[in-house]
Amino acid sequence: MNFTGIIVGLATFLIIGVFHPIVIKAEYYLGTKCWWIFLLLGIAGVTTSIFVADIILSTLLGVFAFSSFWTIKEVFDQRERVLKGWFPMNPKRKHEYE
Repeated sequence: MNFTGIIVGLATFLIIGVFHPIVIKAEYYLGTKCWWIFLLLGIAGVTTSIFVADIILSTLLGVFAFSSFWTIKEVFDQRERVLKGWFPMNPKRKHEYE
């Protein structure tokens, strides 16, 4: 039996699930200026994925990398959701929303 697909699928689901609250917290505490952190994480994930021999780990590093890249867009989208009132605004950063 080959469980590679199940392992990759489950881990992908978990990685994406972990990134959802990270987007919300990152935008709340840091605003959109934290996008470069996710860019660096994505680049590090892609680079590491290229050099890892294990297919499962390499695949999961790729999933992590591109989830990081996607998070850049989501941080900016989260700002728009905050402006619409769908998520709470950080009162310490209220001036950034004006």
